[in-house]
Amino acid sequence: MNTEIIIGEDRTGKPIRIDMEELLATRLLVQGNSGSGKSHLLRRLLEESADMVQQVIIDPEGDFTSLADLFPHIVIDGSAHSVGEIEALARRVREHRASVVLALEGLDVEQQIRCAAQFIAALFDAPREHWFPALVVVDEAQMFAPAVSGEISEETRRLSLNAMTNLMCRGRKRGLAGIVATQRLAKLAKNVAAEASNFLMGRTFLDIDMIRAADLLGMERRQAEQIRDLERGSFLGLGPAITRRPLSIRVGSTRTGAKSNSSGLMPLPTAKPDEMEALLHAELEEAAAPAVERPLPPPPPEPISRNMEILDEPAPSEPAEMPGTKGPSQQNIAAEVLAKMASDPSSPFQSSSQLFQSFQMQCRAAGAFASGIDMEQFRRRFSIAIAGLERLEERHRETALGMAANVESDILAPYLVIIRSALEGRTAPDQDELAAAYGTSSPGRIRRLLDHLESLGLIVIREEYGGGRTLMVPGIEEASA
Repeated sequence: MNTEIIIGEDRTGKPIRIDMEELLATRLLVQGNSGSGKSHLLRRLLEESADMVQQVIIDPEGDFTSLADLFPHIVIDGSAHSVGEIEALARRVREHRASVVLALEGLDVEQQIRCAAQFIAALFDAPREHWFPALVVVDEAQMFAPAVSGEISEETRRLSLNAMTNLMCRGRKRGLAGIVATQRLAKLAKNVAAEASNFLMGRTFLDIDMIRAADLLGMERRQAEQIRDLERGSFLGLGPAITRRPLSIRVGSTRTGAKSNSSGLMPLPTAKPDEMEALLHAELEEAAAPAVERPLPPPPPEPISRNMEILDEPAPSEPAEMPGTKGPSQQNIAAEVLAKMASDPSSPFQSSSQLFQSFQMQCRAAGAFASGIDMEQFRRRFSIAIAGLERLEERHRETALGMAANVESDILAPYLVIIRSALEGRTAPDQDELAAAYGTSSPGRIRRLLDHLESLGLIVIREEYGGGRTLMVPGIEEASA
């Protein structure tokens, strides 16, 4: 079997070949700034070797899904699967020797990194009987093996860096040959880049990247300037699978293309300014509304007393108050205790168990017994107490409690605050007020809370360009009518 492919030609027109069998053992690093032809080079390599070796492509931008149009590659949409399904798919890819493209464009950056890391880790951990040779191509590798931590969480960075390090350092014995492509060598973790023995360096302009590229190619630093002068689609190659001396390579043509639009110029539209303005603003409010399916309003709740009162009935172990007796009832005492706790700004920041224990102790000290209420009932009623529903009219309190009847207790308080804010005619509650109801001082936790509430269909978030935000509660108009 011939294991060589033609990747392109040198300056004299002589074909330049890559020995794929050698590449499987020695791995490849590709570098090039945006527009240097890096993706075109990867596409050429993949097309020419498609019938030789299994291929797994980690594709963050969906550039390589078009390979499936001409080759037997299977496109796996990362956004359509759970973590367990991604790992199971990776194991089956190794078992059945399927060539696949893991398309990640439907995920945000941190989700892309975690999905790719879990997929690569599952490839690496496959049973020994499935260690067939395979190319694992990772485009935009600086995302998945960053030299320094960035905006992603440290846990995600460690997970991804560990997967990439295993691929490049220990993957060869498992049949996995890593091909990593990056725009910036300086942003790629050195222990990942150092494991490659073959290099294809495209045009780059930053001194730090040119110097690192020259060092990897065995060139003197004064020769690094020629990397800046490379044409689009031209690369300097070196390595046992390519050439023993640095060689300029012009990459050949491909049979498939990226699904994204090219950056070439095209004529501008000929519409007049007033026509264009009308097009931009036509039905703008409808277009700006998020495509969130509004849930039906929950069924009407039981009478408000069953939600608002602390103890509707005396505790089983305590006798009911006898008619004609003086002093506040146990129910009123418990309500006063709860109101006092809710007025304490530090209360929402304490754990539910601490609050419940404090509630029971204060009730006993005041002569009431709270044994008729369990932890879950306390959490819900405490959430109602700190939400400030007493500011609303009685019919609006009924509306708020009805809409929140089936909401989980851990998010009940902030949800009631949002409903109260809407019933008061405000576009959103005060950030500090929402944070206090949720028991946090972290803006990040508040953002995640709102995203969670929106994912449940409880609210709709409308972001405004100037940074403002409107929180809408689906069904509130019908419920409060």
